[in-house]
Amino acid sequence: MRVAAIVVSHGHAAELRESLPALAPQVDELVVVANIPGSVPEGVDALANRRPLGYSANLNRGASRTTAELVLAANPDAVPEPGAIAALRAFMEAHPRCGVAGPRMVYPDGSPQPSRRRFPTVAGTVVRRTPLRKVVSQRRHFHLDEAVPTVPVRCDWMLGGFLLVRRETLDALGGFDEGFRLYGEDIDFQYRAMRAGWERWYVPAAVVRHEHKAETDTHWLTRRTLWHWRGIARFVRKHPETLRGGPTSTV
Repeated sequence: MRVAAIVVSHGHAAELRESLPALAPQVDELVVVANIPGSVPEGVDALANRRPLGYSANLNRGASRTTAELVLAANPDAVPEPGAIAALRAFMEAHPRCGVAGPRMVYPDGSPQPSRRRFPTVAGTVVRRTPLRKVVSQRRHFHLDEAVPTVPVRCDWMLGGFLLVRRETLDALGGFDEGFRLYGEDIDFQYRAMRAGWERWYVPAAVVRHEHKAETDTHWLTRRTLWHWRGIARFVRKHPETLRGGPTSTV
């Protein structure tokens, strides 16, 4: 199966200088979307937007320019180790109901990054998005109550910084929801995949270094935190069963 990578850059030329040389040799197609001027290093071909678009819209636009059976959504600051994409691709080839596969993500210093997560609950979201997170444990949400898997495991959802998606799944779900400007589109997509019967798998043999600045975890009232809350509100409006105690976790 062939892999097409979509990288959306919003002024991340410096990050792309490190990530693209690691990513490009591992994929069959590569589309870089320049969401604003100055988003790519000199000499890099990019799909330039006339005006900035939301992250989901950019992913969908990039995917529409490719034909590969597997579509990789990769952040500019996500650097795959050699063989990472091959491991994800091989797993999806062997598991036809796997709609989304994600790698073992680590911080630049090599420490584990909790990219495998459970679907959110209302109470857990309130804790994570307010100062309560400084005193209330979120170990279950991030699977910190378990040992880090050494073999592939099914999961609810994985951080959207580096996700391999089956095009059949992408088409069946109508792509990423463009109503999410930034934040929440990865949870929504994988929740809809779950409801449609597609599996989501964490594949630790694939390793990706990811800075993951997590700005909404350190700043309370910024444009990004407002986007985050808007994403949360949209998710709840789309999936009200999560408020009624419906299926919020499958693992």
